[in-house]
Amino acid sequence: MADQPETPVDEKPEAAANTEAVAPETVAADAASAEAGAGPAERILNQEEIDSLLGFDVSSDQLQDKSGVRAIVNSALVSYERLPMLEIVFDRLVRLMTTSLRNFTSDNVEVSLDNITSIRFGDYLNSIPLPAILAVFHAEQLDNYGLFTVDSNLIYSIVDVLLGGRRGSSAMRIEGRPYTTIERTLVQRMIEVILQDMCQAFEPLAPVNFQLDRLETNPRFAAIARPANAAILVKLRVDMEDRGGRTELLLPYATLEPIRKLLLQQFMGEKFGRDSIWEGHLATELWSTRLEIDAILDEQIMPLNKIMNLQVGETVMLNATPDSKIEMRCRGVPLLRGRMGRAGTSVAVRIEEAIERTDASRAL
Repeated sequence: MADQPETPVDEKPEAAANTEAVAPETVAADAASAEAGAGPAERILNQEEIDSLLGFDVSSDQLQDKSGVRAIVNSALVSYERLPMLEIVFDRLVRLMTTSLRNFTSDNVEVSLDNITSIRFGDYLNSIPLPAILAVFHAEQLDNYGLFTVDSNLIYSIVDVLLGGRRGSSAMRIEGRPYTTIERTLVQRMIEVILQDMCQAFEPLAPVNFQLDRLETNPRFAAIARPANAAILVKLRVDMEDRGGRTELLLPYATLEPIRKLLLQQFMGEKFGRDSIWEGHLATELWSTRLEIDAILDEQIMPLNKIMNLQVGETVMLNATPDSKIEMRCRGVPLLRGRMGRAGTSVAVRIEEAIERTDASRAL
């Protein structure tokens, strides 16, 4: 290989200086040529801006702030916050479950409410982690169904506690096999206890009797609503010292529709659009209102030309007699009938009967 000529060391600073001197002019020339040439370059959105535009921002998911395309997709869902009394019912359910499960397991049980969300029924069935036991229950007074899901951690924990498992050791999970009859029976007893607590939780609002219908392990057999129907999902956490798991309660909006008006209350006993004090005051004022009543002696049908030709001093003959009944009206509405007479120096009417209101008089 031929030897390359070496560059003198003292020439490098001079070359660098020339480069520094030429660089600003070159940048200015490039900028001028870009302006005079192809025009401004197109701006490309980064991934964060694209996610924010489409509504797939992770932080917004955590805060449950739906925006963009996701807001349009979920626009059909009704937020549970429109049913304020429902959250109070579930808080009462948590307190009742804590007491009843402690008596059921003879162990220190803590039940906590994680969150309450709205979800489509089909999306929930696809998100259930298997294996799990799904309990379908029937709300008799509401004439519809609900779904109760118990995950495998809670199933094995309940079995371990009820069958005398040692404390301080986590429940043993055996994957790859169906649940045995003993496990299903113990979980069924626990679900029946929880359903009794639900009856007590709804009792102050409306009497509802929840009855267990069946147990399923396949979500396809637990379809109680259409996939696109909206439902309320309540996630509960059950802790028994170092053991426990999650259970989820799903109530379709169709199930809560009969008591929806009660769930819209801000507090128990609220009256919608009614104020007893104002009603009493209005009734008092109405009873003391003065009304003008007309006493009708007789009515006749006459031709218009005869009426127009009436002169002062002419007499109109009536069909009424001294014994004829006089009808009393208020603004054209017939109210009473009576006979005309005299009381002292005044002409009076003695009331004999009330006129039954008809649809025409009510319309007047």
